[in-house]
Amino acid sequence: MVKLRLTRMGKKKKPFYRVVAADSRVQRDGRWIEQLGHYNPMTDPFELKLDLDRVDYWIGQGAQPTETVARLITRARAAGETATAEA
Repeated sequence: MVKLRLTRMGKKKKPFYRVVAADSRVQRDGRWIEQLGHYNPMTDPFELKLDLDRVDYWIGQGAQPTETVARLITRARAAGETATAEA
């Protein structure tokens, strides 16, 4: 099964995450199928960039997001809607 999950990058005590589509049997920082975006919790406010078209594609193909990635997708969609409403 394909999962949408975070893979950790960055230095010790300075985490940076990529949002990726990966096989659920592969370890967290192992091989992934496609990179969908990134998340940096260390900046204020945090930095989140997702390709929502590709996220929707993978969910349509049956991929399951983890709890954390599902929350990040919700935040990205909310930020995208407010950005278009202001424009």
